[in-house]
Amino acid sequence: MLPVRIIAQVLFVVFALIAVASPVFVGLARLSRIPATARQRLRAVGPYVAVLVALLAVNSVVRDLGPEFSWIVGYNVTGIIHAIEGQFVAHLQSTLASPMLTAYFSYVYVYGYAFLLIFPVVAYFALEDTEPLRQTIVAYSLNYGIGVLCYLAFIAYGPRNLMPEMVEGLLFTTYPEYKLLTAEVNSNTNVFPSLHTSLSVTVALLAARTREVYRGWFYVATLLAASITFSTMYLGIHWGTDVIAGILVAVGSVRYAESPRFEFDRF
Repeated sequence: MLPVRIIAQVLFVVFALIAVASPVFVGLARLSRIPATARQRLRAVGPYVAVLVALLAVNSVVRDLGPEFSWIVGYNVTGIIHAIEGQFVAHLQSTLASPMLTAYFSYVYVYGYAFLLIFPVVAYFALEDTEPLRQTIVAYSLNYGIGVLCYLAFIAYGPRNLMPEMVEGLLFTTYPEYKLLTAEVNSNTNVFPSLHTSLSVTVALLAARTREVYRGWFYVATLLAASITFSTMYLGIHWGTDVIAGILVAVGSVRYAESPRFEFDRF
C-alpha cells in the first residue's frame, strides 16, 4: 500500500509549483475570470474529460491485470530492443551518472512530470478559447489509449531489469520510497512505449502551439519535457527505443487531437 506520506509529499510539491506558476504564466487577470466562465468551459470539454477518465480507469485495470494477460496474447520484444541498441543506456549511465544529476532527474521524473501534466489544464482552462484545453484532453486520451494497447500487445522489460549488473535503477536505489509510487502507475513489463516521454513531449508540442499566449510556459514545458525524456534513460527505466516510440506517439496524438473528427459537436 502506498504510504500517505508519499502521496501528501507529491501533492504538496506539485500544487505548490502550480500555485507559483499560475500567476506567473497565466496572469492574475485571467485567473480572476475563471469563476465567471467555469461552467461554460466545463460543458465544452465535459465529453472529452469523460473519455479521458474512462481511459484512465481502463489503464488502472490493465496495470493490475494486464501483465498476466500480456503473457498469454502479447509478444516479448525485450530481446529485439536490446539487439537494436545494445548497451546504450548502460553506457549513458556509466558516462554521466553523478549524485547531482541523479537527484535532478529523479525529482524531475516524479514531481516535474506530475506538474507538467496538470498545469496545462489550469492554464488552458483560463483561456476564453477552449480549443487548447480540448486538444490537451484529447491528446492525453490518445496517449493513454495507445499505451494501453501497446502494454497489452507487447511485453518489454526495461534495461535495469534485463541488465541489472550493468544498469542501475538509480531512482529506486537512491530514493527507494519512489518505488512504491511508480508501482502504482506501471509495472516492470510496461516500458514500450515510454508514456513519460509521450505525455511530456505532448505537453511541449501543445505549449509550442500556444506560445504566443504563454511564451514563458513554452520555455518551461520544453525544458521539463526534455529533462523528463532524458531521465527515463538516465535512471535506467526505459530504453532509447521506448523514448523514440514515445515521441512518435506524442506527435501522432497532438496531430489527431487537432483534427475535427474529435469534436463531438460535429457528430
